[in-house]
Amino acid sequence: MNFQFAHYNYNVMDLKRSLKFYQEALGLIEARRKEAGDGSFILVYLEDGATGFQLELTWLRDWGKDRYELGDNEVHLAMAVDNMEEAHQKHEEMGCICYENPGMGIYFIQDPDGYWIEIVPAK
Repeated sequence: MNFQFAHYNYNVMDLKRSLKFYQEALGLIEARRKEAGDGSFILVYLEDGATGFQLELTWLRDWGKDRYELGDNEVHLAMAVDNMEEAHQKHEEMGCICYENPGMGIYFIQDPDGYWIEIVPAK
């Protein structure tokens, strides 16, 4: 038996806003989407074009709350980048950096729903 990573999911309040953020901040592109026939949900799978790993964004029509409870953001997605300085400058301009740890050489950005994404240097 062999398990492989397939995707990771974030539930989002405003799908259009989230798609714009992930494309602008991380260069992720829509690979596919699934829409419920009754309009109750939309799933959009984003890819980086290199690894095959996907981030699934889920929009739920009937969520009924104004946000998602994210706890302490200790669970997060991490993205590796080949140019930390350029990435940091871009994210600084976007105003989405929420935490920095210069000693470890990493920082975090926050998406429109409050999810944290760790930015690490590519090895």
